[in-house]
Amino acid sequence: MKAVILAAGYGTRLQRDVVADSSGKFSHLAGIAKPLLPVGRCALITHWVHALTASGFVDGIYVVTNALYNAAFEEWASHFTNVKILSDQTKSNDGRLGAVACLQLAVKHFKIEDHVVVIGGDTLFKEDFSLTKVKERLSNLQAECEDNCLVLSYQCKEEETSKYGILEVDGDLRVHCMKEKPLPSETKSRRACPCFYVFSKKNLPLLDTFLEEKKEAPIEEKDAPGNFVSWLIPRKPVYIHEISGRFDVGNLPSYIECDLYFKEKQDVETYMV
Repeated sequence: MKAVILAAGYGTRLQRDVVADSSGKFSHLAGIAKPLLPVGRCALITHWVHALTASGFVDGIYVVTNALYNAAFEEWASHFTNVKILSDQTKSNDGRLGAVACLQLAVKHFKIEDHVVVIGGDTLFKEDFSLTKVKERLSNLQAECEDNCLVLSYQCKEEETSKYGILEVDGDLRVHCMKEKPLPSETKSRRACPCFYVFSKKNLPLLDTFLEEKKEAPIEEKDAPGNFVSWLIPRKPVYIHEISGRFDVGNLPSYIECDLYFKEKQDVETYMV
């Protein structure tokens, strides 16, 4: 299994918040990519590297970033032996490739022919999340069918459905559809789907098919990796693994909440393992 961490975003909302903050307490965050933000005792993305390594979940970690932050990621990665950095060569948010294209870039550049776990570089999970449990769930699914893929799911509040991709599943926890930011009245499900997906190696060629179909579409249809998941669900078996919740660092308040949690509560040695 290989891990691809998506870190090519420009964090425009967070950087706007940092600039607008009159207290000056967060000025040190200016110009820092979201995955490299200090969260507790280390960078946000370092929590992932520690957990992925300690759990034996993967045997290679690839981080896709952009030209603006490439040097910073290379410096960060120099402290790890199992992390490689790839730049998508873009220099602005307007010129971004989109997350699905970044994933395809990593698969081709590193010649990945293995199962892939795709992780959002601005996301962390609550303490009940365990890579070991995910590995067990995936192993059971793969024993049934090599096409099986796995995504995470947690219960969101009714008023939050319009913020997330919402999964509708059957009694076997197989996903039948993902509704993108529906109103509460448009679905009975409250299963939000964070950016943590395990794709079977047999399904990686479908990235090319998806992007070929979307080549004339606006960037929004290729940007969020959940768009590929939504497209994949009617074509291949996708199942869920349930967790209790996540931290999604999108703006300054969400960053402050996440940082405080890890400073006060988190045992970094066992976290996510």
